Amino acid sequence: MPKRATLDRDAAKFGALVRNLRQAHGWTLIQFGRAAKMNPTYLGFLERGQNIPSLTVILHLARVLGAKASDLIRQVEEEG
Repeated sequence: MPKRATLDRDAAKFGALVRNLRQAHGWTLIQFGRAAKMNPTYLGFLERGQNIPSLTVILHLARVLGAKASDLIRQVEEEG
């Protein structure tokens, strides 16, 4: 998926949450990519809000990070 030319506010908020959780685990993007079995470049774009993840990706990342997808979405929504 190509990166977005414009930044989506909700995608940026979600990406920041993912980054904070990744860093709380002490993972680099490469380590996170291995844990998630995903491309670290894609994850970097996602963390910067340049990619909007699908529901499947949100659910998967939440599991990998030990979080509830509903909590992540709620935080994005509340920061509104």
